[in-house]
Amino acid sequence: MVSTFVIIPGYQVSEELYNGSRTLVYRGYRETDSLPVVIKLLKNPYPSFSELVQFRNQYTITKNLNSPLIIQTYSLEPYQNGYALVMEDFGGISLKEWGTGESLRNLTEFLQIAIALCNTLDILYRERIIHKDIKPANILINPDTKQVKLIDFSIASLLPRETQTLINPNVLEGTLAYISPEQTGRMNRGIDYRTDFYSLGVTFYELLTGVLPFASNDPMELVHSHIAKQPPNMNKPHRHKAPFPYQGEGWSEVDFPIPQVLCNIVMKLMAKNAESRYQSALGLKFDLENCLHQL
Repeated sequence: MVSTFVIIPGYQVSEELYNGSRTLVYRGYRETDSLPVVIKLLKNPYPSFSELVQFRNQYTITKNLNSPLIIQTYSLEPYQNGYALVMEDFGGISLKEWGTGESLRNLTEFLQIAIALCNTLDILYRERIIHKDIKPANILINPDTKQVKLIDFSIASLLPRETQTLINPNVLEGTLAYISPEQTGRMNRGIDYRTDFYSLGVTFYELLTGVLPFASNDPMELVHSHIAKQPPNMNKPHRHKAPFPYQGEGWSEVDFPIPQVLCNIVMKLMAKNAESRYQSALGLKFDLENCLHQL
């Protein structure tokens, strides 16, 4: 239900898409030309300086990224004590929402999405951008066209390499369930574009198995798991909603196999040391395309 108090000059708001702890996202259209848009606002009526900086960061980084694989940003406009970030609306929903229903039905569809994400990461590498928050909630897919776009560059970095410092896990940049070991600040090393490969590996793991490799409500336990624990074997029978049933339609509570070659790809992405991961998005794409051809 749309709040009657949300009035954004120059735009008509039609629905609320997201109501999080820090941001609000609405769908609507621009009054001058009826262009469909998505508008992101800060939830805090008196945002801090760092919140304002992160909001501007999204606009600064994405405004020159003219790619169909990355959500297009139209404008950053003053709104109350903060900003309104106006972006394109291509009819997408988050991969988290889409992939947890009956939509993701086969390995071919997964591989096509995965290959598109490789192309996205290659663009970021060429533009010297580290996203630092790759996860299903930050990947949009159009349910009809299957077009995939990456969103939310609020903590992205334009540096080719960034030094991490030891900080409280409750205030770490990124999302703890998907964060790389080096991004925790406890590995005594800087981060580079390969931190996004680790988060992509966690995303693939979740899409394929229906569960996260490490699940805990304790931030310190999650940090320890990323640094020191190996993910559960993806080929070990899981008792949960399997996205790739080999008999019948839809999702069912079954044990199911994931091809070993695909397990190896995901485990390589989630290697603890960046040097042991894929070193380029194109190398990853090559292996995924081989899987698709073999299917």
